[in-house]
Amino acid sequence: MSNPLTEKIVQDHDEVPLVIHSNVTGPISEMSFLRRALLFAELSMVSYNDEAEATVAAAMAGFTDVTFYDNDGSQAFRFRNDHDCVIACRGTEPNDWNDVQADANARSVLAETVGKVHRGFKKEVDDLWPMLETALIDNDQSLYFCGHSLGGAMATISAGRCFLSHIDSNPTELFTYGSPRVGDTRYINYVSMDHFRFVNNNDIVTRVPPILLGYRHCGYEVYLDRNCRIRKLSYASKRRDRWRGFFRGLRKWKIDHFADHSIHRYIEGILKAVRDEDDAIARGLSPKPPEAYAKVTRNDKNTRKDQNTPTGMPPGTPSPTSTP
Repeated sequence: MSNPLTEKIVQDHDEVPLVIHSNVTGPISEMSFLRRALLFAELSMVSYNDEAEATVAAAMAGFTDVTFYDNDGSQAFRFRNDHDCVIACRGTEPNDWNDVQADANARSVLAETVGKVHRGFKKEVDDLWPMLETALIDNDQSLYFCGHSLGGAMATISAGRCFLSHIDSNPTELFTYGSPRVGDTRYINYVSMDHFRFVNNNDIVTRVPPILLGYRHCGYEVYLDRNCRIRKLSYASKRRDRWRGFFRGLRKWKIDHFADHSIHRYIEGILKAVRDEDDAIARGLSPKPPEAYAKVTRNDKNTRKDQNTPTGMPPGTPSPTSTP
């Protein structure tokens, strides 16, 4: 699927226009990795809007069946078409006290599986899970999860919960953008799934909660440099790139760490990569696989090696079929 990129605009009165480039006409699995990344970033952006505006925007992207879930300020959308089902968790809204509390509550609690998970993020998912579980229990479509910021953390926990629950359809992929860390090493290594975690240069949210409190990142990191280009960099090169981005931001009287968190910055970088890919395809080249963009970390390797094996159990032990 390589539909030409066209801008489709949704705009309520006195609001910033919502621009959609994705146009899904078949199964998501047939899209290139970059096209999928753009789609899920745009659906994560759409999830910040009210139900009416989100419904119009989702239809433009190819999803005509939209359901909004809200419980005590914890919110998510289900986007469906004839082929796929996408759960997009809504991210942090600065004016929503429930979201502010969730971000600030960095104490960890025991997870339903193993290890420890962020108390605030877990509560957000706990509020929504009964509705999501009911919505997905009879799902027979390919299932995807996505989210930005707090929504990324919620999508990570929800996808893991879905994977280990009695729900028949397992998540095909998880895409997160500017997500904070959600749990400790035991927790993030418990479930093996294709999780692509996008990090934009100095995005401060991707550095919290701190490692000193035991939190670790999960998934395959996809890094956008200071020029919004997707690049696989070494640790040292990434540090230099972040310092250069920081000083460039200061020259523009901006704090790079906050500006880089915007979902629009993520979409900007991925959109550039998709356009470059389209040019390459026009020259007869094939789209690159995820491994060309995603960086595998030590935790990712452990996850792949253990294949859902709980800590303390030998590799090869059958994966659990329900949440303990």
